[in-house]
Amino acid sequence: MKNTTPPLLAVLCVFAILRGSASGAAGVDVVVYGATPGGFCAAIAAAREGVSVSLIEPTGHIGGVNTGGLCFSDSNQTIRNTVCGLFEEWHERIERDYQSRGIALPYKVAEKDHRPWTYEPHVAAKITRQMLDEAGVKVLTKQVLKSVTKNGARVTRIVTSGGEFAARVFIDATYEGDLMAAAGVSWSIGREGRGEFGEPLAGKQHPKPKMNISGLDADGKPLPLITTADAGPDEDGDRRVMVYSFRLCLTGDPANRVPLPEPAHYDPARFEVVRRYFAQEKRPVLLWDLYPLPGGKFDANNGIGKQFSMGLVGGGNEWCEADEAGRAKIWEAHKQYTLELYHFLTTDGAVPGNLRTQLGELGLCRDEFPGEDHWPPQLYVREGRRMKGEHVLTQKDIMEQPDKKDAVAVASFPIDSHDCQRVALKDGVINEGTIIPVRMKGRAHGYPYHVPYRSLTPKPAECDNLLVPVALSATHVAYCSLRVEPTWMMLGQSAGIAAALAAKQNLPVQRLPYVALRERLLAQRQVLDLPMLPDLPPEPKGEAGIDPKTLPGIVLDDAQATLTGAWSTSANFRPHIGAGYLHDDRRGDGSCSATFRFKAPKTGRYEVRMAYSAHETRAKSVPLTIQCGGKTMSLTVDQTKPMPAGEAFRAVGSVDLDADGEVAITIRNTETDGFVIVDALQVLAAGN
Repeated sequence: MKNTTPPLLAVLCVFAILRGSASGAAGVDVVVYGATPGGFCAAIAAAREGVSVSLIEPTGHIGGVNTGGLCFSDSNQTIRNTVCGLFEEWHERIERDYQSRGIALPYKVAEKDHRPWTYEPHVAAKITRQMLDEAGVKVLTKQVLKSVTKNGARVTRIVTSGGEFAARVFIDATYEGDLMAAAGVSWSIGREGRGEFGEPLAGKQHPKPKMNISGLDADGKPLPLITTADAGPDEDGDRRVMVYSFRLCLTGDPANRVPLPEPAHYDPARFEVVRRYFAQEKRPVLLWDLYPLPGGKFDANNGIGKQFSMGLVGGGNEWCEADEAGRAKIWEAHKQYTLELYHFLTTDGAVPGNLRTQLGELGLCRDEFPGEDHWPPQLYVREGRRMKGEHVLTQKDIMEQPDKKDAVAVASFPIDSHDCQRVALKDGVINEGTIIPVRMKGRAHGYPYHVPYRSLTPKPAECDNLLVPVALSATHVAYCSLRVEPTWMMLGQSAGIAAALAAKQNLPVQRLPYVALRERLLAQRQVLDLPMLPDLPPEPKGEAGIDPKTLPGIVLDDAQATLTGAWSTSANFRPHIGAGYLHDDRRGDGSCSATFRFKAPKTGRYEVRMAYSAHETRAKSVPLTIQCGGKTMSLTVDQTKPMPAGEAFRAVGSVDLDADGEVAITIRNTETDGFVIVDALQVLAAGN
C-alpha cells in the first residue's frame, strides 16, 4: 500500500517519537550506549557541539579499560603527532593533575613525541568524570540493554534494565557492538578466510615457535589450557576471537600492597602444560608483562610474545553473544584463571625460583578499585562484533590504500593480534592466531592510514541514525590495528561530533555533508591529514638482519654473549645484527646480564659502539662495564637515542685496551627504566 502521509506530518511524527511523547521516555539529542573510552569521548565531543547527551553504561564502571587497569597507553606505538583531540587533552589533564600535587612524572613533559603516557587508574577515573561533568553529559550506569524500537530504518528508543531512552541519534560505543546488533545492523565476529578480502594475514597464523612438549594426557586427550587438537585449514576463517584478560594494577610497596585473593578452586593439574613448558624452556621469563606506572605501580598485561600468559585462550569466544548472566560467568572464569595462574607461578616448583619471587612480591593496590576489593572492574575485551557497514576496512586499506576522502581519524597502531587458540599437535604444542606487530620497515609504529567516516555508519537501509566507532566496520586483520584505546578515543570523538551535527540538521548519518563534518573535527583538534614521514637510510639486505661478518672491527653479536637471568629473544625491530636481539622484559631488577669476552688485536685506544633498536620504551641508563688488565670502566647508555643516519651502531665510549689480557664487556639491567636491548657490540681502533 502506498504511503500517503504528508512529508511534514511524517517528520513531526518522528520528532514526537524521538522526544518520547508517545510513552514518556526521556528524550535527548544524542544517546551514547557504552561508557568505554570511545564512548565517553563521543559523549563529551557531542556535548561540546551544543546538543543534549546521555551516556548510558550497562555496568557500574565508567571509562572501560582506560580507567580499569590499562594504564600504559598504546600511543607509544603510534605516530604521536596524529593522536590529538580529546585523547591528548585527557592525557594532558592527567599530567597536570600529577604536577599540581608535586608528583614527578617518569618522563619530561616537553618530550611530547617520545614520552610514554602512563597514569594510575584512580587518576584516570577522576579526570574522566571531571570532563564529563564539565561538558554537561548525563551519565547513567547499570543500564543493561533489553530491546530496541525502530521506525523503519531509525532507532526511536532503547529499553534498558533501568528505563527507556529516546534520541535523535544513537552511538554504540560498546566493545561488543550490543546496540548495533539489537538494532538489526549486520555484523560479523571472529576471523575471515584469506580469500574473502584477499588478506595474507587472514585465516590461521602461526608466528610463534612450536613448543616441543606433549599437549596430551595419558589417555591422549588435550590437557587443560589446550583449546583444540585441530586448528582447521590455514586459509579458513572461524568465529574465534583473540584472547581476553584483565589489566591488573599491581605494586610491590608493602604499605600499599594487598595480597591477591586465593583462587576459589585451585587444581595444580590445570597447569600441567605450563609445567612441561618450563621443563624444556632454556630461557624462562616472567609470563606477565609488567609496565611501570607512577606511584610505584605496574600495569600487568597479557604477553603477546609469550607462550602462556594472563589471557585465557578461548575463554572469550562466547562473550559477545552471551546475556548478562552469561557474561558474568565468563568474567568470573577469567578472574579465577588469573588467580590460579598467579598461585601456580608463585608456588609451583616447576617455576624458576627467581620468577616465583619476582611475581610473589607483587600484590593488588590498596588505593585502586576499593569498591571492587581492588580487582579491576573491566575485562579487556580486545575484540568483539564488527559491523558490516558502508565501508569494510581491510589489510589493503591499511598497507596499500591508506588515503580516504572522508577521513575522521589517522590510525597507525601496528596490525597486532593476541592468541586465538592453543593447539595440541602430534609432535608438540603451538599457539595460533598471533599476529606479531606489523610495523613499517625501519619504524617503531605501524602504517599510517585514514579511517573513513563510512566505516562508522551502517548501511542506510539497516539503520540511518546510528554510529558505531568501536565495533566499527572492519575485518579481523584491520581490527587488529584499530583495536586500541587511542584509536577508539579518536573515533569516538569523531562519532560524537557527527552525531551532534546529524541531530541538529535532522539528517540520516549517512547523508551528513563531509565538508561540514571535517570543519568541526578540525575545530575539536582532530588530525585528518596523513603524515609526511622522513626518509629512512637504505635497509640492510637479507631477511636475517645484518651479517656480523660484513662489518669492520671486532663485532660481538648477542649469540656470543654469556647470559645470566631471563632474557627474551625478538626480531621485531629492524635493522638488527644477526638473527635478532635480546631484551629483559623491562624488569630493571639487576637479574639479567650479558657478558662479551674477546682479546684486543693490539694495545691501544678503542671506541666501543653498541647496536640496539632505539625506541621510547627503551631504558635510558643501561649500565655497561668494561674490564681489561685489572682496570674497570663504567658507562651508561641511553637506548632511546637513535643511531646516526645510515649507521647500525652508536658510539658509547672510548677505552684503553691491553692486547695481553682478556677484555670483558658486561651489560646489565640494574635499576633500568625500560627495555634493555642486547643486540651487538662493535670495537674499533681509535681513528677508524
